[in-house]
Amino acid sequence: MSTRASQPVLLVEDTRSLAMMYENVLKNAGHAVECAYLAAEGKALHKGASGRLVLLDLMLPDGDGLDLLSEMREADPTGKVIVITANGSINRAVDAMRGGAFDFLVKPFDERRLLSAVDNALLEIAKSGRARRAKPKLEVGGFHGFIGDSPGMREVYHLISEIGRSTATVFITGESGAGKEVAAQALHAESGRADGPFIALNCGAIPRDLLESEVFGHLRGSFTGAIADKPGAAAAADGGTLFLDEICEMDLALQTKLLRFLQTSTVTPVGATTPRKVDARIICATNRNPVEEVRAGRFREDLFYRLHVVPIHLPPLRERGEDVIVAAESFLRRYSADEGKRFTRVSPELAEIMRNLQWPGNMRQLQNVMWNIVLLHDGEEATPDMLPPGLAEPMKAPQPQAQRNGAIATDGAAPPIGVSARVEPLVGATMAEVEREFIEATIAAHDGSVPKAARVLDLSPSTIYRKRESWAKE
Repeated sequence: MSTRASQPVLLVEDTRSLAMMYENVLKNAGHAVECAYLAAEGKALHKGASGRLVLLDLMLPDGDGLDLLSEMREADPTGKVIVITANGSINRAVDAMRGGAFDFLVKPFDERRLLSAVDNALLEIAKSGRARRAKPKLEVGGFHGFIGDSPGMREVYHLISEIGRSTATVFITGESGAGKEVAAQALHAESGRADGPFIALNCGAIPRDLLESEVFGHLRGSFTGAIADKPGAAAAADGGTLFLDEICEMDLALQTKLLRFLQTSTVTPVGATTPRKVDARIICATNRNPVEEVRAGRFREDLFYRLHVVPIHLPPLRERGEDVIVAAESFLRRYSADEGKRFTRVSPELAEIMRNLQWPGNMRQLQNVMWNIVLLHDGEEATPDMLPPGLAEPMKAPQPQAQRNGAIATDGAAPPIGVSARVEPLVGATMAEVEREFIEATIAAHDGSVPKAARVLDLSPSTIYRKRESWAKE
């Protein structure tokens, strides 16, 4: 059911044929519309507005749409602006989102996409009736599943709150275990799609020859083993959010199909000839540096710019101050309740050690450490002697990350904990030999468990299995 505006939607579009088409779609859906064909006309009609929705073409003959956006946002902070841009100017849409636009539409777009963006914006205007809150509401110790209240995380919470209602794609970066899926779920919960499905797909955990079917679905008999029709993750996320984790693991051929899906909002299952419309918000994540992946030719540049509209970087645990203690005690109490133990806090001595650890596995590693303590010990207070062996040994500090939200992440993780310190010098060995030695040492340090080693190494288990198969043939 569409939300109605309290005043006409202001449409600023210089191509009159397009303006007429958009106006008809909006009026047929019950919206009143006021049209302007020049920046000056749009500015005049917007003057004195409060809580107004604007559809703004960024390419206007008498002014820059980004400048007009800035003026409108300053004049009417409670209003929302949806920008319209051509497919070849996606970088302008990115700039617009960072400049305060609520959402963006890339020409050509269909009626469903237009009305969805308009309804979401009007719902947000109606919901607040005033300026958007400057700070997000924190739950006890965190926000939508996150734990901690450090300045870096407050910035993340604020950003998620600001862009949650938008349908723009979001690109989440951060080290392994930093909480990228938690961030994606928080964005979904803050969105107008919260009642719809949240579908998560790890692109690195699925064999490449099956990934297309997992994303877009397949028809029965389209390939060996396809014994029934399968809708795929994109179709399953219709009306909700599709989260593609480890997006940089997707091969180039499938990246091309993903780009087409983003441009057309249609999917074609493997073996099908007719596409179907899908309305899903895309959120993706990686623990790699996506810019380096583009430079290396492993990730399509046009897809990167199409996905990298709103970037969110999650700071590593070692840069989050007291969050490590808050989270440790939260996990300690939770696991103690599950296991019938008495733990309620960490000792001051243990807290000091934990503040100085590098935590290359971030929150995931901290969870495992606290679970280990609860399983093997008991008492009201966790102490340093309860730490898993080798955890508190000095480690090489990672390279600093000069990273803020809105920039590109770099991966400066320290060597994984648990890998034996007795690695002999490998000078003279080939890179392939060094890689094999390191992977096998990590597997051995985790009692032969490939999945555990894969988590530490930021690889998918299938990647390690394939490498070991190739090594066995040498």
